[in-house]
Parts: sequence; structure tokens; C-alpha cells
Amino acid sequence: MFKSLRAHPLARPLAIFLGCFALLALADRGAGNVLSSATAFSMLETFATGALVALGLGLAMMIREFDLSVAGVFSLAGCLMALIGPEDPRLAFAAALAAGVLVGAAQGLIIVRLRLSSVGVTLGGLLTCVGLAYVLTENRSLPYDNLEATMAVTRRLWGVFSLRSLVSVAIVALVAIVFGATRWGREVIAMGSDRRAATTAGVPVAGLLVAIFAFSGFCAALSGAMLTMALATAAASGLSDVIPPAAAAAILGGVSLAGGTGRPLGIALGVLTLGLLRAGLNALGAPPFINDVALGAILLAVGVLDGPEIARRLAAFGGRG
Repeated sequence: MFKSLRAHPLARPLAIFLGCFALLALADRGAGNVLSSATAFSMLETFATGALVALGLGLAMMIREFDLSVAGVFSLAGCLMALIGPEDPRLAFAAALAAGVLVGAAQGLIIVRLRLSSVGVTLGGLLTCVGLAYVLTENRSLPYDNLEATMAVTRRLWGVFSLRSLVSVAIVALVAIVFGATRWGREVIAMGSDRRAATTAGVPVAGLLVAIFAFSGFCAALSGAMLTMALATAAASGLSDVIPPAAAAAILGGVSLAGGTGRPLGIALGVLTLGLLRAGLNALGAPPFINDVALGAILLAVGVLDGPEIARRLAAFGGRG
């Protein structure tokens, strides 16, 4: 039983989330600060900002690639939203999402056609998008002067949700269903485990890589555009710090840099863990740096547990259980 539970791809992300929740609840000592609708709303707002970026980055990591450009696309989309959105939110969303998809697909094609490293290509994409954002904004903050739209995406729904968080939950759920119910999910895992064997087995490796990078660009653009609407402002440098939490969420969610592991729901649990830590520690009145210390300790523990020696001993223990 222990062995089968440990082998389940969602076991570790769920255990980390529940462990963090239990520790925060114990630290709260029944005061009701952690177990409150305000904390749940704050956690889901963090989820709304990071879930889509982490999902796109996590899928790229599953096929043994890395998409550094998500930060640039996130920032560029936010700036496009601030420039066009106040007068025509629909056009702004279309422009932001089109930019994200085009950047992602172009990078995927370059990686496939020229057989280049995704790190180098997407670093170029990151710098290009950030540079374009600086040009568009003239290196200044831009207000998003559409109060009605801002209120629409930030208004509380059912006490703990907002329109942003509901959109993020819906997209993650849809991807999780498609991943689990179609051959696409198996092809992603196969490609990340052994690309040559996946090609031999008939997996459309090139098309899958381009599609994942295009989807990653779409996710980053949508998240950046919605955040600009929520904050009612955008700046080229103010919306780009998304890679560290997205990568941390993916790793907590069971995705490996070596590829071939992970699930969309696991990534979602990783993002929820980050949101829970931030919201819960804020509710307890802890200083901001404690969140970084706690997250660093959890990531270190995950890294140690992923080590080959620990994995061997756990496997031996599970075999005896």
C-alpha cells in the first residue's frame, strides 16, 4: 500500500500541501486567522497569478525543455493590456494572447528546425519581449483606466473566488482532463522520458514541442493580461518576476528537470502550496522573508528525497511494506 501510494504522481504534491496546511493550522492555535475566507481568497489570488504560468512552464519541463520566455511574455501581455485595454478589452486580450502564442510557437519552431537548446532560444525570447515592453511603455508605468473591468476581475465570488481564479481553475481542470483522458498526456510523458524512443513509437515529437511552447506562451499572456486588469497598472519591469515561483510550483508538483514526470493537477497543487504558505504566514503576522525560508526548506527537502540514494532506500522500504 505504501509503495503504491508513493508511486502515485499526485501523492507527493498532495502530501506537501496537506502538511503545510496542518502546520499553519497548528501555528494558528485556533485563532481562526488561517482557517478563514480571507486567507482562502488570498491563496486563490496567488493561484490566479501563478497557475497558468506554472502550467505552461511545467509542461515544457515534462518534455525536458525549459521556457524562460514566460516572464517576458507575461510582461509584454500586461503592457499590451494597459495600452489597448481601457478602450477595447476584447481587442487587448486578442492582441496579448496572439503575441503569446506567436512568441511560443516561433521559439518552438526554432528549437525544432535548428536543433537548438530551449534555454538559449527562450532566453532570447525573454529579452526580446521585455525589450518590446520597454519600447511600448517608454520605460514608465501605465495605468489601466477601466474601473469596470478591474472590478469585474477582482470582485469576490462565493466568498473565496474571483473571475481570475475561476478562469485559472477552469483552464487547469480542462488541461488535466485532456492530459489524463487522451493519448496526448502519454505522449508528453513518453517524449520527456526518452525522445528517441518516443519518435520510434510514432509520437509527433516536433509538433508536440511546438504546441507546448505555443500553449506556454498563451498561458503566460493570459495571466499577465488578467493581472494588469486586476492591478489597474502595468510596467515592463514590474510584472516579470514569475519564473522562480512557477518553477518552484512545478517542482513541488512532481515535475522533474530531467523530464518524463508530473501531472497538471500536481502543478496546480504546487501553486496552491505557494499560495497557502504566503497567505497563511501573512495571516499569522510573519515577516515576508519567512515565506522564502519556508519555501526554500521545502524545496531542499524535495530535492533530497529525489536523490538516488534516498529513492533506493524508500523503494526498499516500500517493498518490505
